Amino acid sequence: MTAQLIDGNALSRQLRTQGAERAAALKARGVTPGLAVILVGDNPASQVYVRNKVKACEDSGLYSVLEKHDASMTEAELLARVEALNNDPSIHGILVQLPLPAHIDAQKVIEAISPAKDVDGFHIASAGALMTGMPGFWPCTPYGCMKMLESIGYDLKGKHAVVIGRSNIVGKPMALMLLQKDATVTICHSRTADLKAQTLQADVIVAAVGKRNVLTADMVKPGAVVLDVGMNRNDEGKLCGDVDFEGVKAVAGHITPVPGGVGPMTITMLLVNTMEAAERAAG
Repeated sequence: MTAQLIDGNALSRQLRTQGAERAAALKARGVTPGLAVILVGDNPASQVYVRNKVKACEDSGLYSVLEKHDASMTEAELLARVEALNNDPSIHGILVQLPLPAHIDAQKVIEAISPAKDVDGFHIASAGALMTGMPGFWPCTPYGCMKMLESIGYDLKGKHAVVIGRSNIVGKPMALMLLQKDATVTICHSRTADLKAQTLQADVIVAAVGKRNVLTADMVKPGAVVLDVGMNRNDEGKLCGDVDFEGVKAVAGHITPVPGGVGPMTITMLLVNTMEAAERAAG
């Protein structure tokens, strides 16, 4: 049996088309959804991510502002920029690209973003809303994973989901989203004693640790759904995930490729969140 691929590029295109329709409906009411992206310093990977985010906005009919600042920018200056954008009615979403230079406290900056404009879903208020099932913005990567499960018509009710990784950006929110859909959830991490014993019980596995081959074929039960959030390079320098793709796809029922899986969905859900913020602001 070879696993069916969950194509993140195709699903992204579909969701972005829907997003463009929502943007057009808002524009007809005199509101253009706006996203501000702040980049501090010249991290090459961050520059690529930011460029992709801005392009995706423009392609979907959103207004986007890219602010590039030197690495010498002070924390106070950055906080002042965030505050100005909080008060700008043409901006519905604010994204500060991480990592920030070492002299700036990233958490402090994230907490300065208005929860109503926190389209990355990193603010403590957003985390609390997810925890308690209240309306708020969901972090884009796990939100994208949920959309992928939805796209294959997967019913999580009563299923056992194993999340490998406990970061605030993916692992923890992912577990909460799965729980909201009535899955039984196990969170594994670097201190888990016997990872294989856990994953072999799983109907759904989300690998999100940033470590190659953390999940191999002998750790997956036949027919399981495997979502690979990892982003690594193999020995040849090619992009790969946390999952041994070639091995696992022979056992799993569904699997996401890297690249072309979860990655494109992350940016798409950022657009969805920005659209949502604009719709809420428009009333």
